[in-house]
Amino acid sequence: MKRITGKTKDATLLEMTNKADAHVEDGFAVLTGYRKTFLADNNGSLLSTSDKGTQLPGHQEIDKLQQDNDSVYFRDGRRRIDFVLSYTDDKDGDKKAERRREFEANLEEAGLELETEDKLESDDHKTYYLKIHAPWEVLATYAEVLKIKVPFKKTDIPKGREISLAWLTQPIRLPRNIMKPDPDYFTAPFNKSKIDFFLIEDRATFFPPSTRNRIVYYILTRCPYYKKNRVDGEKTGIKRLLNNGTYTSAYPLHDCRYWNRAKDPQCESERFHLYKYWARFLCFYKEQPLNLIRKYYGEKIGIYFAWLGFYTEMLFFAAVMGVICFVYGLLSYNNNVTSREICDASIGGNIVMCPLCDKKCTYWKLSSTCFSSWLSHLFDNEGTVFFAIFMGIWVTLFLELWKRRQARLEYEWDLVDFEEEQQQLQIRPEFELKCPKRRRNRVTQEMEPYLPLTSKCARFCFSGATVLFWTFLIVACIMGVIAYRLAVYAAFASFMKDSTTSKIQLVGPLITPQLATSVTASCINFVIILFLNLLYEHVAQWITDMEIPKTHLEYENKLTMKMFMFQFVNYYSSCFYVAFFKGKFVGHPGNYTYMFGKWSKLRNEECAPGGCLIELTTQLVIVMTGKQLVGNIQEALVPLLKNWWISRKGWNHRESRYSRWEQDHDLQSLGQFGLFYEYLEMVIQFGFITLFVASFPLAPLLALFNNILEVRVDAWKFTTQFRRPVAAKARNIGAWQEILNVVAILSVVTNAFIMAFTSDMIPRLVYLYAYHHSDEATMKGYINNSLSVYEISKLNKKNLSDHEENPSWLNESITTCRYRDYRYPPGHPSEYSQTMQFWHILAAKMAFIIIMEHVVFVVKFFVAWLIPDVPSEVKDRIKHERYLVQEYLHDYDVKKIAMELSQSQTTDFSHTTECSSLLPLDKIEVLSECI
Repeated sequence: MKRITGKTKDATLLEMTNKADAHVEDGFAVLTGYRKTFLADNNGSLLSTSDKGTQLPGHQEIDKLQQDNDSVYFRDGRRRIDFVLSYTDDKDGDKKAERRREFEANLEEAGLELETEDKLESDDHKTYYLKIHAPWEVLATYAEVLKIKVPFKKTDIPKGREISLAWLTQPIRLPRNIMKPDPDYFTAPFNKSKIDFFLIEDRATFFPPSTRNRIVYYILTRCPYYKKNRVDGEKTGIKRLLNNGTYTSAYPLHDCRYWNRAKDPQCESERFHLYKYWARFLCFYKEQPLNLIRKYYGEKIGIYFAWLGFYTEMLFFAAVMGVICFVYGLLSYNNNVTSREICDASIGGNIVMCPLCDKKCTYWKLSSTCFSSWLSHLFDNEGTVFFAIFMGIWVTLFLELWKRRQARLEYEWDLVDFEEEQQQLQIRPEFELKCPKRRRNRVTQEMEPYLPLTSKCARFCFSGATVLFWTFLIVACIMGVIAYRLAVYAAFASFMKDSTTSKIQLVGPLITPQLATSVTASCINFVIILFLNLLYEHVAQWITDMEIPKTHLEYENKLTMKMFMFQFVNYYSSCFYVAFFKGKFVGHPGNYTYMFGKWSKLRNEECAPGGCLIELTTQLVIVMTGKQLVGNIQEALVPLLKNWWISRKGWNHRESRYSRWEQDHDLQSLGQFGLFYEYLEMVIQFGFITLFVASFPLAPLLALFNNILEVRVDAWKFTTQFRRPVAAKARNIGAWQEILNVVAILSVVTNAFIMAFTSDMIPRLVYLYAYHHSDEATMKGYINNSLSVYEISKLNKKNLSDHEENPSWLNESITTCRYRDYRYPPGHPSEYSQTMQFWHILAAKMAFIIIMEHVVFVVKFFVAWLIPDVPSEVKDRIKHERYLVQEYLHDYDVKKIAMELSQSQTTDFSHTTECSSLLPLDKIEVLSECI
């Protein structure tokens, strides 16, 4: 099957355009009345042919085996392939074949040109390939419908002066033709009535491939697959045909192989340049060719890589400060008086601690936590406070500077006048199909489909209930992990009770029951996180589809909020538990608190004498690094293996030809949510390095290393492993910007609370300046001061360990045990109630939170006010360019009117006066001279 239509000349094009304008239905222009097809010969004249595609003298069809493997043209070698549909023969073949016939007939009626490759000529002898070409008249019609901006004049605005740092930045620079593949132009929305106004040197190349595939996909999503004399609103669009198996795939073509240039000089080699200068890991230190990325993949993908690159650049400064904070912890390692007292055999070795669990746990010496106390000091020191404040300011600088970078990209990529409302006018085909009721739009005054309020409310309530159910499911899983921690802690404590065995001599100083429990619980929690993510991805898409959003922008925003809310709870809930709940509701010996009541026998966890910060660090490192490791393996290895397996199956049938459309067919599809998951992964990482960074200053460094790899993995994946996605416009990162702002504000609060309640910083400072009884300001005696005393004889029997579990050094001379709290000792009139020091510390913690939050927020708001979202230079250039564009358009209109008047050869003065009155006074003289 081969259908050929072609280009038209001026008169034919005008007549065809008028008919197209007269028959536009719901944004889908159907070019009717033209069942003849045309093919342009080498001189550009029009020759009529039949639907079978009669060959023209001097322009013979190229045999498939003679055609270049990387050709992106029809067999005539002239018409570019803008889109490819594939299908196979399978069950229900007659029904699907009927759909394809009607769909393809309607595509032809819309003006598209089709050419089919038989399955016997494909690499697997099973797949048909339908190649689609959009001729000029179709591109012109829909470029006007979609308000696509095209160039009309080279820009003559001088560029701003830049400080010359070429000698410094030379190693990271890319060739100019790669960084700037196109010159700068003045642009305006395409208008068929002003076709001679635009810079059209060659109609075949005037619209770039990314624009062409965007237009064709717009037609495909709105083209019905039923006969015109029938009315069936549900049978519309390529998406439904893909879902019901009528077609197996739909995709635009890459321009060449990524490791070779295109042999055809008319074809671009942009994919080759992207791989050579961007996708290889050896280019990790090079700048990204953002303009080439935008030209090849569209603005939506271009803005993602621009944001990812800028985020990675800003992480460098956070990583440097984190390393400085960590190095400070190392340098002050030997000055850590608290750890020295814990490890001292005469101090920590003589302090007997109360059992940390019932029955299985026994008394233990404080010195057994020597290693964990030293390790905790690396992340819990005076520098951590400074780093937490720095990160609160850094996140503001990152967001504000990104807005400026984004504004520059909007100007450079001609997105200043692109409004999201333009996307909102493009109603999703699914909304049109599922909402048969129509009403008049108050703005456009046109009839459009709508969803009744009752149905919308019912769907919203069901969606909200589903999200809440899954949120409670996550909380239930976290509670299960907590119960695991409480249950296995006793087992670890029993196993490690005797530090004299050879086994414990090797690992005892390093591994404590707390650390062993924290590591295993974190690993289990990470596995649960991955499993729940896998399930919820499908649930989130299902409930979003059920809500029937009206536009693509609304759909993406709804899905974004659902997925982020779920992943926020899924990834961060365990960290929130360790940071703000563990060790806070323990009670005291003789009156312990239990998780599910006393019947559960699961006593709430206590923090180590050095605090819970090291456990939060462990949790953060395992979940964060595990997610990044699994994510990179999944992103790189899975597509590679799938593509290898698919291409391997085709080698059995492949002879001497492996065409461009067959090569791309064997690649993976990016899918509707490919870019969505890339954003989600980075935003979750952003949460880790901001919300809990006070517990692990090296988190930005890990994120930096991951993102350097992430940029190249994503580039390699997009360039080599995935089909070319349909180009789409976007002026910003969408709903993710607001999510980042919320995370930035929340991070100030969480870090203030971590420093106050999770870290041991405030109790140490209160002791140093208020309760230290020596003239010398040191931390000597802090450990003894921070531990309360309990009389062993008053312990409940259910809290006591079995006699055989007691260590050998426990004897009758030991009558008291210590526990982490500030309570009066036995014999005091208010024994076992909180001391005044406890309330002083609590007041200091609250004061610290208030002061830190206010200081950081004031600095944040001042920085946000000080840095404008749009640079003044960009504002001036935008205004200047708008003025010049209006001038050029005005001059064009004046000349056009003058030319029309001159050609009409009229001497009617009144007519001339009437036309002149419509023009500014400074143009009347020019018009008179032209007449």
